[in-house]
Amino acid sequence: MSEKMLVTQALDERDLLVKKINDKIEKAGFVDTVRVNEEKVYEKRITREEFAKKANASWQQIQDLISRFQKIDAALVASNAATRITTSYGSFTVAGAISLRGRMRGTGSYEEEADFEERLRLKMKTEYEARVQLSELKNRQLQVTAENMRMSILGKDSKGKDDKPLEVVDVYVKENTTELADPLDVQKRMAELQEKRMAILTELDTQIKVSNATTFIEID
Repeated sequence: MSEKMLVTQALDERDLLVKKINDKIEKAGFVDTVRVNEEKVYEKRITREEFAKKANASWQQIQDLISRFQKIDAALVASNAATRITTSYGSFTVAGAISLRGRMRGTGSYEEEADFEERLRLKMKTEYEARVQLSELKNRQLQVTAENMRMSILGKDSKGKDDKPLEVVDVYVKENTTELADPLDVQKRMAELQEKRMAILTELDTQIKVSNATTFIEID
Protein backbone atom coordinates (compact mmCIF):
# COMPACT_ATOMS: atom_id res chain seq x y z
CA MET A 1 0.00 0.00 0.00
CA SER A 2 1.39 3.37 -1.03
CA GLU A 3 1.89 6.26 1.37
CA LYS A 4 1.00 9.84 0.42
CA MET A 5 2.80 12.87 1.80
CA LEU A 6 3.58 16.48 0.96
CA VAL A 7 6.95 17.27 -0.60
CA THR A 8 7.82 19.37 2.45
CA GLN A 9 7.21 16.36 4.70
CA ALA A 10 9.27 14.16 2.41
CA LEU A 11 12.15 16.64 2.42
CA ASP A 12 12.11 16.79 6.22
CA GLU A 13 12.06 13.00 6.52
CA ARG A 14 14.86 12.64 3.97
CA ASP A 15 17.04 15.03 5.98
CA LEU A 16 16.23 13.12 9.16
CA LEU A 17 17.05 9.81 7.49
CA VAL A 18 20.51 11.05 6.54
CA LYS A 19 21.22 11.74 10.20
CA LYS A 20 19.64 8.47 11.37
CA ILE A 21 21.52 6.31 8.88
CA ASN A 22 24.88 7.86 9.68
CA ASP A 23 24.19 7.63 13.40
CA LYS A 24 23.29 3.94 13.07
CA ILE A 25 26.44 3.26 11.05
CA GLU A 26 28.58 5.09 13.57
CA LYS A 27 27.16 3.22 16.58
CA ALA A 28 26.88 -0.23 15.00
CA GLY A 29 29.35 -3.02 15.70
CA PHE A 30 29.91 -5.63 13.01
CA VAL A 31 33.28 -7.16 13.84
CA ASP A 32 34.95 -7.85 17.17
CA THR A 33 37.53 -10.23 18.56
CA VAL A 34 37.14 -13.09 21.01
CA ARG A 35 39.46 -15.66 22.59
CA VAL A 36 38.76 -19.25 21.76
CA ASN A 37 38.30 -20.11 25.44
CA GLU A 38 36.03 -17.13 26.21
CA GLU A 39 32.36 -16.54 25.50
CA LYS A 40 32.29 -12.72 25.50
CA VAL A 41 33.69 -10.63 22.66
CA TYR A 42 36.51 -8.27 23.55
CA GLU A 43 35.19 -4.80 22.67
CA LYS A 44 31.46 -5.03 23.37
CA ARG A 45 31.78 -7.43 26.35
CA ILE A 46 28.68 -9.38 25.36
CA THR A 47 28.28 -13.03 24.40
CA ARG A 48 29.00 -14.21 20.88
CA GLU A 49 25.30 -14.91 20.40
CA GLU A 50 24.25 -11.44 21.59
CA PHE A 51 26.91 -9.83 19.41
CA ALA A 52 25.73 -11.77 16.37
CA LYS A 53 22.12 -10.73 17.00
CA LYS A 54 23.05 -7.06 17.44
CA ALA A 55 25.26 -7.05 14.34
CA ASN A 56 22.51 -8.59 12.21
CA ALA A 57 19.88 -6.27 13.68
CA SER A 58 22.05 -3.18 13.01
CA TRP A 59 22.70 -4.36 9.46
CA GLN A 60 18.99 -4.84 8.78
CA GLN A 61 17.98 -1.53 10.37
CA ILE A 62 20.53 0.33 8.26
CA GLN A 63 19.39 -1.44 5.08
CA ASP A 64 15.74 -0.62 5.86
CA LEU A 65 16.55 3.04 6.47
CA ILE A 66 18.59 3.24 3.25
CA SER A 67 15.69 1.67 1.35
CA ARG A 68 13.31 4.23 2.84
CA PHE A 69 15.67 7.05 1.90
CA GLN A 70 15.94 5.78 -1.68
CA LYS A 71 12.16 5.53 -2.09
CA ILE A 72 11.61 9.06 -0.81
CA ASP A 73 14.49 10.45 -2.86
CA ALA A 74 13.26 8.76 -6.05
CA ALA A 75 9.72 10.08 -5.49
CA LEU A 76 11.06 13.60 -4.95
CA VAL A 77 13.18 13.43 -8.10
CA ALA A 78 10.19 12.23 -10.13
CA SER A 79 7.94 14.92 -8.67
CA ASN A 80 10.48 17.68 -9.29
CA ALA A 81 10.85 16.57 -12.90
CA ALA A 82 7.08 16.59 -13.49
CA THR A 83 5.84 19.56 -11.44
CA ARG A 84 6.05 22.98 -13.08
CA ILE A 85 6.24 26.46 -11.57
CA THR A 86 5.74 29.80 -13.30
CA THR A 87 7.78 32.96 -12.77
CA SER A 88 7.87 36.29 -14.59
CA TYR A 89 10.98 34.97 -16.33
CA GLY A 90 9.33 31.83 -17.66
CA SER A 91 8.02 28.41 -16.72
CA PHE A 92 10.29 25.76 -15.21
CA THR A 93 10.01 22.28 -13.80
CA VAL A 94 10.83 22.31 -10.09
CA ALA A 95 13.99 20.37 -10.95
CA GLY A 96 14.95 23.01 -13.51
CA ALA A 97 14.16 25.80 -11.04
CA ILE A 98 16.30 24.19 -8.34
CA SER A 99 19.14 23.72 -10.83
CA LEU A 100 18.90 27.35 -12.00
CA ARG A 101 18.82 28.64 -8.43
CA GLY A 102 21.84 26.55 -7.54
CA ARG A 103 23.75 27.76 -10.59
CA MET A 104 23.00 31.40 -9.87
CA ARG A 105 24.06 30.97 -6.25
CA GLY A 106 27.25 29.16 -7.15
CA THR A 107 26.22 25.99 -5.32
CA GLY A 108 25.77 23.72 -8.34
CA SER A 109 28.20 21.26 -9.86
CA TYR A 110 30.45 24.03 -11.22
CA GLU A 111 30.12 26.25 -8.12
CA GLU A 112 30.90 29.94 -8.80
CA GLU A 113 32.17 29.20 -12.32
CA ALA A 114 28.60 28.69 -13.55
CA ASP A 115 27.22 31.85 -11.94
CA PHE A 116 27.56 33.53 -15.33
CA GLU A 117 25.41 36.59 -14.64
CA GLU A 118 27.32 37.59 -11.53
CA ARG A 119 30.69 36.86 -13.13
CA LEU A 120 29.66 39.04 -16.09
CA ARG A 121 28.56 41.86 -13.79
CA LEU A 122 31.79 41.72 -11.78
CA LYS A 123 33.87 41.67 -14.98
CA MET A 124 32.07 44.77 -16.23
CA LYS A 125 32.39 46.48 -12.85
CA THR A 126 36.12 45.80 -12.57
CA GLU A 127 36.78 46.88 -16.15
CA TYR A 128 34.62 50.00 -15.86
CA GLU A 129 36.29 51.17 -12.64
CA ALA A 130 39.76 50.53 -14.05
CA ARG A 131 39.03 52.44 -17.26
CA VAL A 132 37.46 55.37 -15.41
CA GLN A 133 40.53 55.56 -13.18
CA LEU A 134 42.85 55.41 -16.19
CA SER A 135 40.86 58.10 -18.03
CA GLU A 136 40.98 60.43 -15.03
CA LEU A 137 44.74 59.89 -14.66
CA LYS A 138 45.44 60.57 -18.33
CA ASN A 139 43.25 63.68 -18.32
CA ARG A 140 45.01 65.02 -15.22
CA GLN A 141 48.32 64.48 -16.96
CA LEU A 142 46.92 66.22 -20.04
CA GLN A 143 45.93 69.25 -17.96
CA VAL A 144 49.47 69.48 -16.56
CA THR A 145 50.89 69.33 -20.09
CA ALA A 146 48.40 71.96 -21.29
CA GLU A 147 49.28 74.26 -18.43
CA ASN A 148 52.99 73.93 -19.25
CA MET A 149 52.19 74.76 -22.89
CA ARG A 150 50.29 77.88 -21.80
CA MET A 151 53.16 78.97 -19.60
CA SER A 152 55.54 78.45 -22.47
CA ILE A 153 53.40 80.52 -24.83
CA LEU A 154 52.53 83.35 -22.47
CA GLY A 155 55.33 83.32 -20.02
CA LYS A 156 54.84 83.76 -16.32
CA ASP A 157 53.26 87.22 -16.80
CA SER A 158 50.47 87.04 -19.35
CA LYS A 159 49.35 90.65 -19.09
CA GLY A 160 49.11 92.37 -22.41
CA LYS A 161 49.66 89.19 -24.36
CA ASP A 162 47.51 88.08 -27.26
CA ASP A 163 45.22 85.18 -26.24
CA LYS A 164 44.95 83.74 -29.76
CA PRO A 165 48.02 81.49 -29.48
CA LEU A 166 46.26 79.80 -26.59
CA GLU A 167 43.71 78.37 -29.01
CA VAL A 168 46.26 75.78 -30.11
CA VAL A 169 46.39 74.54 -26.49
CA ASP A 170 42.61 74.24 -26.36
CA VAL A 171 42.63 72.25 -29.59
CA TYR A 172 45.42 70.04 -28.22
CA VAL A 173 43.43 69.36 -25.03
CA LYS A 174 40.27 68.60 -26.98
CA GLU A 175 42.03 66.19 -29.36
CA ASN A 176 43.95 64.39 -26.62
CA THR A 177 41.28 64.08 -23.96
CA THR A 178 40.71 60.46 -22.93
CA GLU A 179 37.11 59.31 -22.73
CA LEU A 180 35.39 55.97 -22.15
CA ALA A 181 34.55 53.72 -25.07
CA ASP A 182 31.33 52.36 -23.56
CA PRO A 183 29.00 51.17 -26.34
CA LEU A 184 26.93 48.99 -23.99
CA ASP A 185 26.42 51.60 -21.25
CA VAL A 186 27.82 49.06 -18.78
CA GLN A 187 26.52 50.81 -15.67
CA LYS A 188 22.98 50.36 -16.98
CA ARG A 189 23.71 46.76 -17.94
CA MET A 190 25.18 46.02 -14.50
CA ALA A 191 22.11 47.44 -12.79
CA GLU A 192 19.86 45.34 -15.03
CA LEU A 193 21.84 42.18 -14.31
CA GLN A 194 21.71 42.77 -10.55
CA GLU A 195 18.01 43.62 -10.53
CA LYS A 196 17.09 40.60 -12.66
CA ARG A 197 19.29 38.29 -10.59
CA MET A 198 17.72 39.30 -7.29
CA ALA A 199 14.20 39.17 -8.73
CA ILE A 200 14.48 35.71 -10.25
CA LEU A 201 16.17 34.23 -7.17
CA THR A 202 13.38 35.62 -4.99
CA GLU A 203 10.72 34.28 -7.33
CA LEU A 204 12.35 30.86 -7.54
CA ASP A 205 12.61 30.62 -3.75
CA THR A 206 8.96 31.56 -3.33
CA GLN A 207 7.58 29.34 -6.08
CA ILE A 208 9.63 26.31 -5.02
CA LYS A 209 8.42 26.70 -1.41
CA VAL A 210 4.80 27.05 -2.53
CA SER A 211 5.11 24.02 -4.79
CA ASN A 212 6.71 21.91 -2.06
CA ALA A 213 3.97 22.85 0.39
CA THR A 214 1.13 21.95 -1.99
CA THR A 215 2.44 19.00 -4.02
CA PHE A 216 1.89 15.42 -2.85
CA ILE A 217 4.09 12.44 -3.65
CA GLU A 218 3.44 8.75 -3.16
CA ILE A 219 5.88 6.33 -1.53
CA ASP A 220 5.43 2.63 -2.33
